[in-house]
Amino acid sequence: MKCLDYSQSFICTVGNGNAPRFWVESRCRLIDDKNGNFADYYQGASCKSEDTFAEKDLFQDPNYDFLPVFGVDDMAIFRRHAYRNDNYIQYIETKNIWGGALFEVREAEPLQLLDTNEKILLATRKCLPIVSQTELWDTDTQMRAIIECPVKTMNMDEKRNIYQVDTGIVLFPDLSKHYAPQIETFRLAYIAFNVPHFADFVIEQPTLIFEDGKQTTQVYHYSGVQSLEAKNSLFAIGEL
Repeated sequence: MKCLDYSQSFICTVGNGNAPRFWVESRCRLIDDKNGNFADYYQGASCKSEDTFAEKDLFQDPNYDFLPVFGVDDMAIFRRHAYRNDNYIQYIETKNIWGGALFEVREAEPLQLLDTNEKILLATRKCLPIVSQTELWDTDTQMRAIIECPVKTMNMDEKRNIYQVDTGIVLFPDLSKHYAPQIETFRLAYIAFNVPHFADFVIEQPTLIFEDGKQTTQVYHYSGVQSLEAKNSLFAIGEL
């Protein structure tokens, strides 16, 4: 899977009256190793609930976060309120919202695999765009996933020749079973790794809030931590 150029990758829509364009912030390719079929899903940039094209008072009150995930056939919309809300995820056929989607995504070039820590640190120091790909798998279901995203935050220690990716939001798939529709496999997460063979995720989930030892409410928050065997690859767009 060749990396996307995330500076030039968008999901556009064609609806009359309102045709939003979303910047792609991550991609996940789901692969069924039993038959070789695969499908790509694209996570759009977050926005806030709004009264679109109003003359004033553009943001709704109370407000909520709005994040779309697009597949060719189906899409998901994540709505996060200040509290745990029942309509956190909405599933809908892609063709039935905003007149359908146009996948205006561009492959990155020139592209260079950063296969040593020295190359990773050099690309970071030179401020080149860096894209990560993290491959996960489940041997029981024979499902694989490649999670791809631009590296927005990179930590490095040149004296010790080490690095650490810490970035998100990314699409996090549950590969332990087959979903129908497939888009229901996804949750939202942040990813961190500093070696090629494992990745840590912190996943958005219902989270209890306590005050003085008593539960006061629940919210959706990035609180579910998982560490998984993985294959991590980093790529630089441009010349080292």
